[in-house]
Amino acid sequence: MPSLKDLKNRIESVKSTRKITKAMQMVAAAKLRRAQESAEMARPYAERFNAVMAQLAASVGDSENAPPLLRGTGSDNVHLLIVMTAERGLCGGFNANIAKLAKAEASKLLEQGKTVKILTVGKKGREAMKRDFSDHFIDHVDLSEVKYVGYADAQSIAKNVLDRFDNGEFDVAQMFYSQFKNVMTQTPTAQQIIPASYETPEGEEATATGTVYDYEPDEEAILADLLPRGVATAIFSGLLENGAGEMGARMTAMDNATRNAGEMIDKLTVQYNRSRQAVITNELIEIISGAEAL
Repeated sequence: MPSLKDLKNRIESVKSTRKITKAMQMVAAAKLRRAQESAEMARPYAERFNAVMAQLAASVGDSENAPPLLRGTGSDNVHLLIVMTAERGLCGGFNANIAKLAKAEASKLLEQGKTVKILTVGKKGREAMKRDFSDHFIDHVDLSEVKYVGYADAQSIAKNVLDRFDNGEFDVAQMFYSQFKNVMTQTPTAQQIIPASYETPEGEEATATGTVYDYEPDEEAILADLLPRGVATAIFSGLLENGAGEMGARMTAMDNATRNAGEMIDKLTVQYNRSRQAVITNELIEIISGAEAL
């Protein structure tokens, strides 16, 4: 049975924790608006870019003149997994869910006899995968000092990936991130970025069938210039989705932690009052017993 002093100290400790979680919830809520706006503003550009690229890729088809980023190397033996997570924790299962999806894909590829290489973006993803797949790590990108993720950060990561592809270090590259739906929902997503795979969005197909485009220069030259930008755009979109998802997950997690701390304080307060009442009752019994003995 804990003493009154122990219960009081514990109540004060939980109250201090509640103040911290409440402050973190408010900070995450303030940052969420900016992160959500950035992610939502980037989506129309990415969708339209993918629609144009889908038309160009369809016109080129399986031509031998198609850029390597589109047709691939002709093999799929070596896979690069780009695992993008947050730099910080305290955001529920946000980081763990992305890492879980990447681990499942890595295990599946290894069972098939493929070679797996892992490039991590974000400290938490690296920590989550280090235990089982540390031998497959080839590089890590640290964004802990970056206050607001910009396109230049995505270009730097894309350049790293493209240089490795040009050097023949891998055949297929997949990106893992969390797609932001709302404050309560962030969906772990795997997206292949090399070889590039573009699908014509719904509503574009009808327009595309009745329209003939004449490109200058030819489609192969345009694709050779746009495909590297497509890799950077995909990575940038993933980083923005991650940023919004992280803040939404942290706000939800800290709100739950604040509620749990409040419930714990109420239970401890009841326990403290009962213990205190028991002590007072015992003291009264001792006084009355002593008076009767006299």
